[in-house]
Amino acid sequence: MDGDVRRYLDDLIAAAHSVLGDNLVGVYAAGSIGLDAFQPGRSDVDVALTVSDAVAGERKRALVAALRHENLPCPARGLELVVYREAVARSGSAEPGFEVELNTGPRMDFRETYAPDARPVADGHFWYALDRSILHQSGRTLVGPPAVEAFADVSPTDLHQLLVDALSWWIALPTPSGDDPAPGTEDAILGACRSLVKHRHGGWLPKVPAGRRVATGAAPARVASIEKAIAARAGGRPPSGPEARAFQRWALDEISGSPARPGSAG
Repeated sequence: MDGDVRRYLDDLIAAAHSVLGDNLVGVYAAGSIGLDAFQPGRSDVDVALTVSDAVAGERKRALVAALRHENLPCPARGLELVVYREAVARSGSAEPGFEVELNTGPRMDFRETYAPDARPVADGHFWYALDRSILHQSGRTLVGPPAVEAFADVSPTDLHQLLVDALSWWIALPTPSGDDPAPGTEDAILGACRSLVKHRHGGWLPKVPAGRRVATGAAPARVASIEKAIAARAGGRPPSGPEARAFQRWALDEISGSPARPGSAG
């Protein structure tokens, strides 16, 4: 793990404990850190906290104040932090179920949300259960019980619907037309690959390894899109908007057109 990120996480743990006290049970690095794919200058710092009891309103606001970038500078693109009660994290629920959501950082739009009902439906409610699924498999435990025990995976049926919902949400977003390269399309393609790998094989992979796995045996046009997306993460020319949307629709058609499969990790 990057040294600046490691120090930042230590400071984050101390700040969270100063606000939550004994209610704080666990701290876990998720996303690219959990999957051992953190890319300095590109990746976010994804963190999940677990608490034993519901967090009161004033404590929620105090936690956000302590952790927002202006008070605890984030050395990455930004911090994406979610707080869950232990019971929710261990339930395997497909619902958002969070106590606090915070997005903050030098290159990230600020967001503070204090209950799932306050999260606009248009912004997607599928993120949280998918993140908890990744935490169950690959969360990096910083404080508390092992992530595999602290977070339950969702059922195959719920996972299937969450993957469909996520891809449908992405496809519905506006995207540039024409053949010009469009920033962010590389993550659209590789994110779809990660969903395909989870659906086909039951395990979560980082985006680039997921892309390479999907490319094995894929049609030449799909392979070309994946290779372009991987190259774009290293500074190459990203795919066009229509190319990315076509790839996502292909992934969605496969996932939505086949039943939920438990699969096996790896």
